[in-house]
Amino acid sequence: MKTPLSWIKDFVPGLDCTAQEFMDAMTMSGTKCEGYEQLDKNLEKIVVGKIEKIEKHPDADKLIVCQVNVGSESIQIVTGAPNVNEGDLVPVVLDGGKVAGGHDGGPLPEEGIRIKAGKLRGIESKGMMCSIEELGSSREVYPDAPEDGIYIFSGASGVKPGDDAVAALGLDDTVFDYEITSNRVDCYAIMGVAREAAATFDLPFKYPEVRETGNSENAADIVSVEIKDTDLCSRYVARVVKNIKIGESPDWMKKRLRACGIRPISNIVDITNFVMLEYGQPMHAFDLSTIAGNKIIVKRAGEGDVFTTLDGEERKLDSEVLTICDGEKAIGLAGIMGGENSMITDSVKDVLFEAATFNGPNIRKASRRIGLRTDASGIFEKGLDPQNAYDAMERACSLIEELGCGEVVGGRVDVHGALPEKKRISFEPDRINSYLGTDISKETMLSYFKRLEVEYDAGSEELIVPTFRQDLLGFADSSEEVARLYGYDRIPTTLPKDSGQIGGLPFKLKVEKLARDTACAFGFSQSYCYSFESPDVFDKLRLAEDAPERAAIQISNPLGVDFSIMRTLPLNGILGSLSSNYNHRNENVRLFELANIYIPKTELPITDYPDERMQFTLGAYGDIDFYDLKGVVEEFIFKAGMKDRIKYEVSKRPYLHPGRQADIIYNGTVIGYIGQIHPLTAKAYDMAKAEVYIAVLDMPEITARASFEPRYSGIARFPSVTRDLSMVVPKKISAQDIDDILVQRGGKLLESYSLFDIYEGAQIVEGFKSMAYTLVFRADDRTLSDNDINNVMKKILNGLDGLGIVLRS
Repeated sequence: MKTPLSWIKDFVPGLDCTAQEFMDAMTMSGTKCEGYEQLDKNLEKIVVGKIEKIEKHPDADKLIVCQVNVGSESIQIVTGAPNVNEGDLVPVVLDGGKVAGGHDGGPLPEEGIRIKAGKLRGIESKGMMCSIEELGSSREVYPDAPEDGIYIFSGASGVKPGDDAVAALGLDDTVFDYEITSNRVDCYAIMGVAREAAATFDLPFKYPEVRETGNSENAADIVSVEIKDTDLCSRYVARVVKNIKIGESPDWMKKRLRACGIRPISNIVDITNFVMLEYGQPMHAFDLSTIAGNKIIVKRAGEGDVFTTLDGEERKLDSEVLTICDGEKAIGLAGIMGGENSMITDSVKDVLFEAATFNGPNIRKASRRIGLRTDASGIFEKGLDPQNAYDAMERACSLIEELGCGEVVGGRVDVHGALPEKKRISFEPDRINSYLGTDISKETMLSYFKRLEVEYDAGSEELIVPTFRQDLLGFADSSEEVARLYGYDRIPTTLPKDSGQIGGLPFKLKVEKLARDTACAFGFSQSYCYSFESPDVFDKLRLAEDAPERAAIQISNPLGVDFSIMRTLPLNGILGSLSSNYNHRNENVRLFELANIYIPKTELPITDYPDERMQFTLGAYGDIDFYDLKGVVEEFIFKAGMKDRIKYEVSKRPYLHPGRQADIIYNGTVIGYIGQIHPLTAKAYDMAKAEVYIAVLDMPEITARASFEPRYSGIARFPSVTRDLSMVVPKKISAQDIDDILVQRGGKLLESYSLFDIYEGAQIVEGFKSMAYTLVFRADDRTLSDNDINNVMKKILNGLDGLGIVLRS
């Protein structure tokens, strides 16, 4: 959003500050200025000159010698410009003055170009006549400027020799560029920014003069308006202007438009652009003679309709595009662009002016679907105040009469439903002070709101918000208004009030931080993967057609098929990252991810929201095996305060190696799984020759069982006793089965145990294996006797015997 300072001062007459002071103050009060451009930068000693006499240069065929009246004197200037004639009024830079750049329109030098008196082919020249490019502008905003030559003031400009040429061209101005947030729709207008400036500098705001317009006729007798799709158009205001006189706009209007980067075209077009900039309300003008039946119908287009817009392009429409139609055909795309069939031409006699309020999201989507985004659609899509349409129409008609562009017909056609009422917000000055950490009086706060045109109802103690402030909805918004007008830099630094609570991470985030820290300690790097995936992922993971994981949530407006579903498994992202590293020949890679999967709700009642479950996923290849990864998992679980024993049971996940996978079980609940990626899955991810290992832990299950409470265990006062068991074990018996017997039968005296040897070979009977354990016994209250140890060992051996295990001789 760009605004010239001179236009702001029209609304805030008492404003007197430098450009830097204005930018700083507006930014601090919440209207962020990104920068400003001084249009007259590097323009010095440039006046209007009148060419009184032209002679040929005696020594150069392409040069001429001009005698130029610059007001205080007549000076001689030598030029090669082909377009000047005696009597022309031109901008002249005097000896010692500066211009912004060269006549070629290239990049402007930072310091400008200093002009000095000198001789050209032996003839003295005491200045230079300027092209529009040399003045720092272009033909885009000054279309009357010649393509290659000196700028010549028109006879209607009213300038005379010696006048300030920079001011005459409207270049004595500063244009500010703002970053307007989408909730401040009112500030996409000059008037909205000016209102903010008045509030910031505590100065009166002056509304533009809008006179009552119209002859004795009634517009409702000439045209009619019907809104068929009221959900997409909440208000439509139409007025008629007869006996149109197409011509140039006055210089003051041209200057305003040029300062905003808009090229003046004609009075009617310029008025609609002027009002759009001033009020932030796009308008459109239709040639009334082209409107069948003098009737306007606002309705959705038909599916597959084709419409030719003002730019001559055919646009294919659908039923979600809103159109402006007459009694027979479409004549405009609502909020986007008018139609070629109703455009204003030089022969126009009567015009219908439109100012409307359209559904913002619909305009944005329609503009995107048909591939046409305009200045108007960019404003409409933000959602406008319906009252603004009426005010803008009145301003436009006032300007039409003021400029003598035509005869405004009395009355107007104003079709609308229920218009938005002024919102009311509870005014709580004490709470605002507590919220901001300030001590501002109630009267001062009310003075701030008065500057913003927010009224106060003393009876109900409520603030009454004008309809153009769509962003003021509640307590936080009213507090923000007080803070920004009081001055953020004036709010003292204070400590938060003691709430009796100690700051820190929530428990859930502590568990996630522990997972992150543990993975990093083992050399894993964090990976961030997309939650959106392709349905093809399920095939790569070898899932059955009826697998529940395939019941994924579909994205309603996906970027493409590769991002069309929400993931139900955390593997694709981490495997894709591992694959990328593998194919870039990174030899040893360890990655982890903490991210959600999205499981659709299946139980009744089914809600729209899925079950979002955080998954701790570890993936690696290279210098790592199954047991290394198992150690990482167990370290994390141990540090999470889960002291009970972890069990592993064979799982049957199709994407894991059939003989190298297991579910991770804690107190009877599956909390995750671990294993090597199936060779076919590895091949699908271009890692056929790699052994890739994956572990996944379900963080909600971990969080529910984790504990960070410290547990004190005193130094043992009595010695331990160690026993070794060497056993011949049937191959079908797992270490987990033996662990269960040891824990169950060892009781409180068994302090720890560890498997230290597994052997299969010639000395062992076929179908069996040798396993050796070290058992450590200790009592807290006494030194254990042989009898104590023997009794426990007997129980353990009896249990092992039931599994077909015998001691190795």
